[in-house]
Amino acid sequence: MGAQQILESVNKDAIRDDLPIFDVGDTLNVHVRIREGEKERIQVFSGTLISRKGRGVNQMMTVRRVVDDIGVERTWPVNSPSISTIEVVRRGDARRAKLYYLRDRVGKSRRLRDRRRGMKHVEGQTTVQK
Repeated sequence: MGAQQILESVNKDAIRDDLPIFDVGDTLNVHVRIREGEKERIQVFSGTLISRKGRGVNQMMTVRRVVDDIGVERTWPVNSPSISTIEVVRRGDARRAKLYYLRDRVGKSRRLRDRRRGMKHVEGQTTVQK
């Protein structure tokens, strides 16, 4: 057993299995736990997933939204305990792995097409990643 397999077996129980299948270009609602002193609340961050990096425990995601013509991006580890749930609101048709070009877009050119052609194979799938 190699070193990489040993590391993956150790980190296997830290990987979350309750997340839906989502890809770059999808519009997500990310429910984030916010701690303020003794209190804890959940805040929803809604935006477009523009990048996913890494794999396994180290996987990161960047979600971008525009509020009052100002772009706001947040980056989280996908397996972070501060994320309570992730909802897929809309599936976008992206032909690239990273959508950094959306930072420069304004108006209607910022929108992505809806993924209609490929939805047949997504409907039968389970919503949980493996």
